[in-house]
Amino acid sequence: MTNSVNKAETDVVPEPETTPAEADDSRTPAKRGPVRMALGVVKTARPRQWAKNVLVFVAPFTAAQITNGGVLLDALVAFAAFCLVASSVYLINDAIDVEADRAHPTKRNRPIAAGIVPVPLAYAASIVFFGVGLGLSFLASPQLAIVLGVYEAVQLGYCFGLKHQPVVDLAIVGSGFLMRSIAGGVAASIALSQWFLLVTAFGSLFMVAGKRYAEIMLFERTGAKIRSSLKKYSASYLRFVWATSAAIVIMSYSLWAFELRERADGSVWPVISMVPFVIAVLRYAVDVDGGTAGEPEEVVLKDRVLQILGLLWVATLAVTFYL
Repeated sequence: MTNSVNKAETDVVPEPETTPAEADDSRTPAKRGPVRMALGVVKTARPRQWAKNVLVFVAPFTAAQITNGGVLLDALVAFAAFCLVASSVYLINDAIDVEADRAHPTKRNRPIAAGIVPVPLAYAASIVFFGVGLGLSFLASPQLAIVLGVYEAVQLGYCFGLKHQPVVDLAIVGSGFLMRSIAGGVAASIALSQWFLLVTAFGSLFMVAGKRYAEIMLFERTGAKIRSSLKKYSASYLRFVWATSAAIVIMSYSLWAFELRERADGSVWPVISMVPFVIAVLRYAVDVDGGTAGEPEEVVLKDRVLQILGLLWVATLAVTFYL
């Protein structure tokens, strides 16, 4: 009798241990509902990133046209249209990366990766966002619609594979900032000077390379996971890119300031504007060099000194153009 009991006990197959990953995978799927899905779509649209779109007001401001009601209205249309079109890209990007995001410690909480927003709904919402944004752009200018179309095409190329190509990924992300600045000009039919384009183009590259450099430095210090494209860069290369970009930005802005001085009947304010501008670039470079530079808007919102320098720069230009 005892032998049979012992045999029964030994025949019991132990349950396999559940790993943390398996336990997490087996958790109850996120509940879906119309309201929850709608909020998930809004969150995936990343309204916090819309702060980048204030760049559409730069061209009207530097052309001394921001107080013109018609120009301001066109710039506001460009701002709203860019918010919608950019959000359509975010939706597609998260839908494409859903599997990778589910394996990521923080991105797994994104609405699509968490199962709150179905992938088909994300694609459908993206089409709606893009369609509404493109339609809205025609209220300002057909040229604005072209800029938005090019932006969407380039960013989709990034989402579908170009983000894994070294250098190309830097250029594409940087082009997003440049196109925002161009959008403000074409929406209000404002001619953009070569200095304006140089400053915005290399300023964009400076911020993008700085963010990538910070990610590399974080990886070297902590071993944190980084995007696959970064594995093809070295810290010294990215440092070279952002340092070169900073030098070109400062030089281009200085030449632009001297040109503005001639247009402003010899006013000293454009030259004075170089002081807060250069200090702001160098201040931002401190964050980059320390490996703490994240999203540009986050860096600006956290750095009070940088905010003060930005206000001083805007004030000097406002005196130049409007007084």
